[in-house]
Amino acid sequence: MKGPLFYSKILLFGEYGIIKDSKGLSIPYNFYNGALKKDENPSVEAIKSNESLKQFANHIQSIDVTIVRFDNERLQEDVNSGMYFDSSIPQGYGVGSSGALVAALYDKYAFDKITVLENLTREKLLKLKSIFSAMESFFHGKSSGLDPLNSYLSIPILINSKDNIEATGIPAQQSNGKGAVFLLDSGIIGETAPMVTLFMESMKQEGFRKMLKNQFIKHTDACVDDFLKGDVKSLFSNTKKLSKIVLNNFKPMIPHQFHELWKKGLDTNDYYLKLCGSGGGGYILGFTEDIQKAKQSLSDYNLEVVYNF
Repeated sequence: MKGPLFYSKILLFGEYGIIKDSKGLSIPYNFYNGALKKDENPSVEAIKSNESLKQFANHIQSIDVTIVRFDNERLQEDVNSGMYFDSSIPQGYGVGSSGALVAALYDKYAFDKITVLENLTREKLLKLKSIFSAMESFFHGKSSGLDPLNSYLSIPILINSKDNIEATGIPAQQSNGKGAVFLLDSGIIGETAPMVTLFMESMKQEGFRKMLKNQFIKHTDACVDDFLKGDVKSLFSNTKKLSKIVLNNFKPMIPHQFHELWKKGLDTNDYYLKLCGSGGGGYILGFTEDIQKAKQSLSDYNLEVVYNF
């Protein structure tokens, strides 16, 4: 048995902001994927994955049937006979490892499922998002449902606000373009829940709320618009401002050893860094107008290019 593949995702813009209704842009990242499987002779990893799938299956059975109905009998049967999630998506890296698993289980076990092939109205997208939110809350305590949505549909998603999302097209990549979006591996596993808690604590301070509304969300929205329009010059100008705001106001979400590297990018303009997901570790997202320059500047690190301008 081998299920269809579900891919990782990258939230290019909107981390934390989308909690407070900023725009966001999420794109599938096909470099990593996962699928449901069964093996005659399971590995140690497969057995471990199956154990956590058993717990997740219990959570799925507790979801309100008015939101979504699952074939719980078949799910239970498969889990008991050793089904696991075979995934190359790194966990705790902000690229949607739990999202892909949620998408795979919905695809295989949900009754009356909304499929990628039908006309995806805003209502259908929001319904999917709320189903995925209820499923993924098992992993993070609170989930927007966007990661699984991206993984399930495998198309870019534009978030205009909490209740307004749409499938979108993004400008075609320039395969020989010098500009790039890249992932930088921090080498540290990040945990989503404590970072979100930290953010919620900060939101109690008036100064932080003001900064979020007047600076962070303003530049996040501008970055999304620039990216979709293909206005690269304005995009880099806004990304630099965003990178600076994050360094000044989201320091706890940036692993300590990267504070200097973050600042170096802003000082030299070789690259600009931003959070990928909730931060605290995992990947850091980078933007550069000259990928060769960025690679020289960050020669101690492994960069994965995800998009070329």
